[in-house]
Amino acid sequence: MLALVTGASSGFGRDMARALAKKGVSLILTARSVEPMEELKNELESKYKISAEILPFDLGVRENCFALYEAVKNKSVDIVINNAGFGAFGAFDETDIDKELGLIDLNITAVHILTKLFAADFKKRNSGYILNVASIAAYGIGPLFSSYYASKAYVHKLTLSIAEELRRTAPNVYMGVLCPGPAATNFDKVANVSFSIGMQTSEFVANYAIKKMFEKKKVIVPGFGIKAMRIASKLAPEGITAKVCYKMQHKKLGKR
Repeated sequence: MLALVTGASSGFGRDMARALAKKGVSLILTARSVEPMEELKNELESKYKISAEILPFDLGVRENCFALYEAVKNKSVDIVINNAGFGAFGAFDETDIDKELGLIDLNITAVHILTKLFAADFKKRNSGYILNVASIAAYGIGPLFSSYYASKAYVHKLTLSIAEELRRTAPNVYMGVLCPGPAATNFDKVANVSFSIGMQTSEFVANYAIKKMFEKKKVIVPGFGIKAMRIASKLAPEGITAKVCYKMQHKKLGKR
């Protein structure tokens, strides 16, 4: 099998690549940063005896999403993991608009393009796996983290909508969404935020995600605590959810 992993230079992308390599899956790694991917490639090839290819792309640029697809479309990719993304923390009227537009380009547009292109290919042959990385934030309302929460809600809803279409037309194609909570990755540094609740390890989330993907679990929520948060966010009125989330997020202002 061959997997394409975006955002493979660190965090969930890096550790999902490791989890796949453990299972003998060869890899195409893509991200902006080449050096950490080269280190990962060498690690995986020597440790697991699989092949790994590096394709450096900034997927926040729309044209690069199409270029990546053109570069791999004839390589018989079996698995696509859309993991690349980042957050922007702060009051909506104060956060940098260029950073937020970049967030939308990477978290939403890139995922949309790559999902659409590979879903069409996988549908034709009625096989393949697509796992999109959202967040537990997809279920909530995110004052002081508004653009990120909204972007992950888009990924969540898009993925589940396509999954239902494929269930009817190409039932052997897997389409799923990963909704982790806070984890120890570079995310908090890029988002300029510190989390006050306990974080899972990136390795735990990655191994759990790959396991459940191969079991064809449509919505993957790692950990009991995060599952409880998902249920609570569904049951609580939106007004209360917004107030609670604001208080939690506001505490982080003093931690930056």
